[in-house]
Amino acid sequence: MPSINSPFRYAGGKYYARKLILEKIPEHTLYIEPFAGGASIFFCKEKVENNILNDIDLDLINTYQIIRDYPNELIELLKRRPVAQSRIPAALTNGVAIGEPMPATKELHTFFKYHFSPQNELERAMRWFYLNRTSYSGIMNFQNMYWGYGDKYSMQPKNWARNILRTSEKLQNVVLTSLDFEEVIDNAPDGSLLFVDPPYFNADQDKFYQHFFAREDHLRLVECVRRNQHRLLFFITYDNVEEVRNLYAFMPELHDREWNYCISRTDDQKKHTDKKGSRSKGKELFILNYPTD
Repeated sequence: MPSINSPFRYAGGKYYARKLILEKIPEHTLYIEPFAGGASIFFCKEKVENNILNDIDLDLINTYQIIRDYPNELIELLKRRPVAQSRIPAALTNGVAIGEPMPATKELHTFFKYHFSPQNELERAMRWFYLNRTSYSGIMNFQNMYWGYGDKYSMQPKNWARNILRTSEKLQNVVLTSLDFEEVIDNAPDGSLLFVDPPYFNADQDKFYQHFFAREDHLRLVECVRRNQHRLLFFITYDNVEEVRNLYAFMPELHDREWNYCISRTDDQKKHTDKKGSRSKGKELFILNYPTD
């Protein structure tokens, strides 16, 4: 199955690090992501026989499930529909023909963020997808979720259907769960490859995610990796700070890596403008328990 991009914009995603990561992925038949997020690595690498994507964010996993199982229904829900069949005010989609994709506008972003109440899982997925594709850097933490779409640098609504269909194809037969990471790792079959991409150790990064990842959670993760290190293959990515290096000193390989990324909220975002934020150079660690060249 061909390499594709993640269907989502996701703060801290590994889109720009894909090549560096793929270079160190070993052969495997069972692949697991305990912190799936945008799952950029799963979508860009070759799909193996068995795959598990997990994330504690229920709305994210619900959206993956809807894309996997009901892609055409989601596509239809993202189109302008007659007022009698929709709870979306007609004024917000004026100028768009019936059956055409809803436009990406600040007004619709505000409506879905504050006023739309999903009635079922399909509507929950539609709301999440729309907000993700139109929010700055894909930040889904409600308090820090700001309008951030632009035709020049965002996927346009006319391309959303194609994105959903190709994502659905790759998600077929993939197990999707929303469990605590310890349960996922401790129950992973022997020999599985786990790509572990937790929230950054820097506490400031937690404002970008729906679920808070405390220092105690980072310490739980270290111990979970330690007790499973001899039966599982781990590829862990973290922000490159001294404390993380010390915590994972028992792992055989730590590699310094750099790439450009965009996660910090800028003054432009605070002012609710649609100007694209500048990207910065991030220094991160690749932590592995298997040998590489």
